[in-house]
Amino acid sequence: MLNAQQQGINQQQKLTQYIGTWYSADNIEDDFLGDSSKIKMVVTPKISINNALQVEVFEKRDNKWKTILVELISYDKKSNQIIANGTNEHNESFIGKGRFIGEDVLIMNDENLLLEAIMTVKFYFINSTEVVLKATNPKGKELWSVKYIKQNSKDKNIGVQLVSVKDLMNENPKETLKQLGRMGYSFIENFAYQEGKFYNRSPKSFKKLVEASGLKFKGSMVFKNFLDSSKKEVMSWWKQCIKDHAEAGVSYIITSSNELDKVNTLKDVELYVNYYNEIGKMCSDNGIEFGVHNHTKEFKKIGDNIIYNYWLENTNPNYVFFEADLYWMKKAKVNPIDYFTKYPGRFYSWHVKDEKELGLSGETNFEAIYKLAEKAGLKYNIAEIEIYDFLPIISAEMAYRYLYYNNFVKCYK
Repeated sequence: MLNAQQQGINQQQKLTQYIGTWYSADNIEDDFLGDSSKIKMVVTPKISINNALQVEVFEKRDNKWKTILVELISYDKKSNQIIANGTNEHNESFIGKGRFIGEDVLIMNDENLLLEAIMTVKFYFINSTEVVLKATNPKGKELWSVKYIKQNSKDKNIGVQLVSVKDLMNENPKETLKQLGRMGYSFIENFAYQEGKFYNRSPKSFKKLVEASGLKFKGSMVFKNFLDSSKKEVMSWWKQCIKDHAEAGVSYIITSSNELDKVNTLKDVELYVNYYNEIGKMCSDNGIEFGVHNHTKEFKKIGDNIIYNYWLENTNPNYVFFEADLYWMKKAKVNPIDYFTKYPGRFYSWHVKDEKELGLSGETNFEAIYKLAEKAGLKYNIAEIEIYDFLPIISAEMAYRYLYYNNFVKCYK
């Protein structure tokens, strides 16, 4: 019988943290991978990204990975437990049954097909990307133990906007970036440039930290109001901003406006066009791309003109691209497909966002939108989460899985 704690655990959701590519650490205590991982474990979802996980375990022999065990592990709805069916290289099959007994501990009891107990395996999930497995025989004697560290594939070039984990970044940027890099993200888009620093680090220091985590510092979102400021002060700020970002080695800078309530005439809209063109030229001269991010007010109508459309039609495409926030487009009741069709090649970057965790609401047809990715000009495919049903770091990995394991999402560069 399940105790109250076990009844409250979402067994299926907890199992998904097992998805990914894992390598054995040299020692149980290590939180890094050495140069001599002996075991690799690849856990791939087969029916959906939430269930029916195929596990293939490899051992390195003569410098080659040899398969030593294959199993299917899944969540059974009727019994509310985790079920495993597998076989090893010695033609020994087994059935495992178990549950998460807490937020971070999975216990599986394995038996052979003669219904004889073989072993109990306990999975201790230290965090999203580290797990320790310990096996004991039916008498409780330890048989083996191993620590795995996740190193997911980066072959889809998926980015993450750091606002998704903003509190964690403020508390411990080093650990947070390490987790994101292991999850499989290829690059980050920053959200914390202030007074020449990124999370209180110099441009070079932050770049070094990002790259040490297996990520690239490709993009940065910055904000500078200009309508009520002197042009000299604003352009001086941008000059320093661009210098700092060039030092950090970013590929692009994004901005957005929170002053659109003050835009009431076409002349006001044209001010933005000139402003964006000028900043874009400054960025281009420093080897950086410049883009404009949308929320909802960009779709406000001024006379016969929609602000966003006017910007698309009048900014210089050599200097200005657009970052389509798919979530805010939906909230503004516009269809990104219409924009990608009408203005091809202008949308180098997307923020791929849902009501909460990516892909779970069913309210956005992401598959249809991604069919227009090449036409849109997509290069920077970025996951973003700002409202959560789970811990932010878990939600970030769920977003990676959604983009990685759905075949309609390709690699964009």
